Amino acid sequence: MKLLLLPLFLSALLFLRLGSEDKGGYPETRAVRQPITTGADQVVKYLPLLKGKRVGMLVNQTSVIGRTLSVDSLRSLGVTITRIFGPEHGFRANASNGARVADETDPKTGIPIISLYGRKRKPSPDDMAAIDILVFDIADVGCRFYTNINTLYDVMEACAESGKELVILDRPNPNGYVDGPVLDMKLTSGIGKFPIPITHGMTLGEFARMINGEGWLPGKAQCKINIIPVQHYTHAMEYTLPVSPSPNLNTQQSVLLYPSLCLFEGTILSQGRGTYMPFTVLGSPELKGVFDFSFTPVSIPGKSETPLHQNQVCYGLDLRNYDISAYRKKGQINIRWMMDLYKAYPNKEKFFDKSLSKQIGDIDKLVGTTKFKEQIMAGVSEEEIRKSWEPQLTDYKLRRKKYTLYP
Repeated sequence: MKLLLLPLFLSALLFLRLGSEDKGGYPETRAVRQPITTGADQVVKYLPLLKGKRVGMLVNQTSVIGRTLSVDSLRSLGVTITRIFGPEHGFRANASNGARVADETDPKTGIPIISLYGRKRKPSPDDMAAIDILVFDIADVGCRFYTNINTLYDVMEACAESGKELVILDRPNPNGYVDGPVLDMKLTSGIGKFPIPITHGMTLGEFARMINGEGWLPGKAQCKINIIPVQHYTHAMEYTLPVSPSPNLNTQQSVLLYPSLCLFEGTILSQGRGTYMPFTVLGSPELKGVFDFSFTPVSIPGKSETPLHQNQVCYGLDLRNYDISAYRKKGQINIRWMMDLYKAYPNKEKFFDKSLSKQIGDIDKLVGTTKFKEQIMAGVSEEEIRKSWEPQLTDYKLRRKKYTLYP
């Protein structure tokens, strides 16, 4: 009998060891788990909420049920969709970063498409009068400067004003960790609207709970939200988005490197816009002789029409084969690249000078603090830079726990 029980004991012991805490930023998740099921794929849970109603949908190319666009799937099930709302990059993700998107009519269905990244950012009273309920279903990458959380806020405000319910079909966050300085609210902008760190560690469903819970809507208004949670998901899990979330995040490598490499949009260095490997390379013409790897940004319609250093050979880092699994497990953005490339750059007065090109953003607004640029220029250690993010970062982590739906 003891010999028969031994294999069971060893199997149980192995499972416990595989699920134990790791020393990195995430617990180990090698134990066998059930497949992740997105909110959108759980049609049976929300179809009754939509039947017999005029439905609005805030969607883009990532809004799929299985492999089919959710708009098409739900119409085939008898749902009446009267408005489609499109975020940055548009309903079909064919607009470049920051480009204004016009209203249009979907040629396949004849449904009006209302852009929320053109002449307005929020559905109008007329838009809301044309619907009874609004469905929000887009994939996110978990960063403060990725504008989906701004769009979520805007539609929550519109729903609160009109008394309409917002159904959120939740999706996993591929960058589910928390790191970076909490935004100094003196630096609010279109790429920083909330007092959160660079990677906020929440799904959009969880973030909606935070918007309500923290009273961020005007007058502390409350939006009625109905979240269809992801099944079998934890923030520690590795998750590959089935559809590219935007034109310049076209690989899993770029999605996971984005929280670190987007900071270089506040510098003279190219992040690979104008190539077919954006957010996986870094470089500048002035780093010739310092690095061997090179790439040349060119104009690519729908991705980057006028990239920084257009038609110039840039030299720098090739991160296409960087170990993103280990990087993600650590649960921290990489600021060493910023430190090292600043040291390597020959004309340091140009490094953060946004007056040199319209393609260079404001590093302070990107990072969320005026200290970071000063620290990089002064050669402050990574340990000291990270210490300067406290106690706000720890305070945020504690506040976040009130709104999480997943471990």
